[in-house]
Amino acid sequence: MIKGKKAYFCRQCGYESAKWLGKCPACGEWNTFIEEPTTKSSPAGAAKETKHPSRPVKIDEINIEEHSRIMLANAEMNRLLGGGLVPGSIALIGGEPGIGKSTLSLQIALKQSNLKTLYVSGEESASQIKLRAERLGGTKGSDCYILSETLLENILFRANETNPDFVVVDSIQTIYTDTLDSSPGSVSQIRECAAMLMRYAKESSTPVFVIGHITKDGAIAGPKILEHIVDVVLQFEGDNNYIYRLLRSMKNRFGSTDEIGIFEMTGTGLREVTNPSEVLITRHEESLSGVAIAATIDGARSFLVETQALVSTAAYGTPQRSATGFDVRRLNMLLAVLEKRAGFRLAVKDVFLNIAGGIKVVDPAIDLSVVASVLSSTADIAIPQDWCFAGEVGLSGEIRPVNRIATRVLEAEKLGFQRMFVSKYSRKTPELAKSKIAIEYIGKISDLTSKLFTSDNK
Repeated sequence: MIKGKKAYFCRQCGYESAKWLGKCPACGEWNTFIEEPTTKSSPAGAAKETKHPSRPVKIDEINIEEHSRIMLANAEMNRLLGGGLVPGSIALIGGEPGIGKSTLSLQIALKQSNLKTLYVSGEESASQIKLRAERLGGTKGSDCYILSETLLENILFRANETNPDFVVVDSIQTIYTDTLDSSPGSVSQIRECAAMLMRYAKESSTPVFVIGHITKDGAIAGPKILEHIVDVVLQFEGDNNYIYRLLRSMKNRFGSTDEIGIFEMTGTGLREVTNPSEVLITRHEESLSGVAIAATIDGARSFLVETQALVSTAAYGTPQRSATGFDVRRLNMLLAVLEKRAGFRLAVKDVFLNIAGGIKVVDPAIDLSVVASVLSSTADIAIPQDWCFAGEVGLSGEIRPVNRIATRVLEAEKLGFQRMFVSKYSRKTPELAKSKIAIEYIGKISDLTSKLFTSDNK
């Protein structure tokens, strides 16, 4: 018997080394190397299988008509993928436990009545999947096959036998191959299994969805090379305490990465949210202080969000600063600008900020809405519910213009808003002159303060 070779792999990036290293030279992480076998023991003198290499083809001679995209029964997924599934592609879906990865994948597999789908699970039995399928709306009319298996060789054998049009593997951390002696979920197993699934997808022109776990830091578990192998990387975002989920495209070889999909978690699965502005904004019966509406853009999608602020006298010696769905460091910067440039003494105040709906916003255009909600709570004066804000606040107190302001104004206009506050440097945008909504151009924080608290606006 020839002994199998062993090597050291970095758990973070998959870098391979012949000896143990304290620091990974590829990603710079410390104490991440683990020893794993690279090949399985085999009898001495075993013959190697040889294959004929592929023949190069001139690019003008390649026929792509037969590789038209497959439209899924889910509009959000079609948009995220760039217009449907590409035959032979492999996509990776990651996210927190219980956030909806398996639910969404099973929903897609069940609803594809025109496609034969193979749902492979290494975590659940066939009866458990059937129970979940019944909860998601039943299996009537579905051409979906269930396979509960963890050995990759058996999975590929059944896939070639069934000849499906679409394959889902849940999850890559539970699958292993006989060619390696290491346990499932190890760096070498994840890398090898992903490479074999990619080979199957390319050779059979069958699209494959692979579900992956994430680490405590929020990154997709396994070596970074896993994300390089696949064609598409989609990652779920959201808080399990809220019903809304964001599916973000982190990588897409066949489309744009500027798209996001928004879903609502219900008792019967994930429901597509076609108009996120309507579900993220609460129409209060009476105006409340500390509430302002912001026009934000995430990727290529524009929608409105509600920012809520509460400013109160600090009950203890050290004022508290808390933000949910917003960077607390940026909140501290905006509070410093308010104190320095507008004269509001907030250093002795508790300030709490919340983005309603449980989503996280990183768009700098929300700065103006945050400042407006803080000022409203400080003065205890409500902002009219049909006002909207879009602008970035600079350190000198100026209101800076933001990108795609016409798209933001159009979204606010569709939802019936009457007035929108933007930077005065956006006057040159020709689309704003055609808007039916009243545009208020402001250049600095003091302009915003005067417009919010004048007698005719109270």
